[in-house]
Amino acid sequence: MSWSDQLALHTDQAGALTCAYMTPAHRAVAAQLDAWMRESGFDEVRHDAIGNVIGVYRADPAVARPRIVSTGSHYDTVRDGGKYDGRLGILLPMAIVADLHARDQRLPYDFEVVAFAEEEGLRFGSTFLGSSAYIGRFDETVLDKTDADGITMRAAIANAGLDPARSAHCATDVDRIKHYFEVHIEQGPVLLDSGLPLGVVTAINGGVRRILTLTGLASHAGTTPMAMRHDAACAAAEIILYVEQRCASVPALVGTVGTLQVVNGSVNVVPGVCRLSLDLRAPEDGMRDAALADIEARIAEICQRRGVRCETEEVMRKTASACAPGERALWAKAIAAQGAPVYELPSGAGHDAMMVGQATSMSMLFVRCGNGGISHNPLEIITIEDAQLAAQATQAFMLELAAA
Repeated sequence: MSWSDQLALHTDQAGALTCAYMTPAHRAVAAQLDAWMRESGFDEVRHDAIGNVIGVYRADPAVARPRIVSTGSHYDTVRDGGKYDGRLGILLPMAIVADLHARDQRLPYDFEVVAFAEEEGLRFGSTFLGSSAYIGRFDETVLDKTDADGITMRAAIANAGLDPARSAHCATDVDRIKHYFEVHIEQGPVLLDSGLPLGVVTAINGGVRRILTLTGLASHAGTTPMAMRHDAACAAAEIILYVEQRCASVPALVGTVGTLQVVNGSVNVVPGVCRLSLDLRAPEDGMRDAALADIEARIAEICQRRGVRCETEEVMRKTASACAPGERALWAKAIAAQGAPVYELPSGAGHDAMMVGQATSMSMLFVRCGNGGISHNPLEIITIEDAQLAAQATQAFMLELAAA
């Protein structure tokens, strides 16, 4: 918890915690994590070309050709964010290594703790930079993306003293990874409302994002009879309410219209063009796609009835990432061993585990958030007691993995 407080002092924005990719604050956090890893007893600490900080706690020397168990999360933040999103998943396993080192205890696998340099996409709009590089799936085309000041990612990496030409060649030995796990705050209210400190993640939701442009007919608000209108905003309103109705009918399915704009709107004009977003997420792609099909059918019906045309642009599609059943069972056993109830839930937010899970099995542990479960906000908080319980459960899980 003290480490979290100290890292929060490094910020791009006075009076708020903002830590964007490859800013001076971001590099200061990387340097601090490096120092703490070395103090904690890691045998090796390295920085790769994308800015990941990777600490390695070597296996028991008696183990021939040990495999790797990997864990971690991201150390960048959103603008005016919280202290625990991402960073808990780095600091907590570092504390476990410090404990193992103090007791001169080794595991039958190399244990890698990865501080991923970027996940949020705040500066360049490209997420999972750190975890994609870690598994050798970095997309070099993003190096030419620019920030708000016109600085390319390539230049930002070079200005930080790293070599962007090596960004696609800094993967760990993926074939040796036995399992990846991630400890993360829930970023929601489910555990808090249930009175539960920890949760085993079943899957990370797959998502689809679309931009809908509804085109009706702009006309005079005073002279156009109600029955003769082609109101794009009224069509949007019907669509929004159906999204809410359809997604509320299925547990774990969520749908959101987060942006809504009447293009060139005026108080005395019937809306002619309306633009809105659609975000659908579910722990199973089939569940999400069934809802999407129903929403598409309802949009077609609404538009035909109202004389409105709809154009759709899909801007994102990610498959759901199921957590490994065997490791989920080990998490349940580890949590029960601490005397805590075992509870399973999906993750509605994306995590680095989604990316690493493309190369190996993965699992996640959620830790309860306070303040109504709020995250991406300076009010984000966890308790010392929950952090302690999470560390004990994680260490127990690691020992279960050693025996598996």
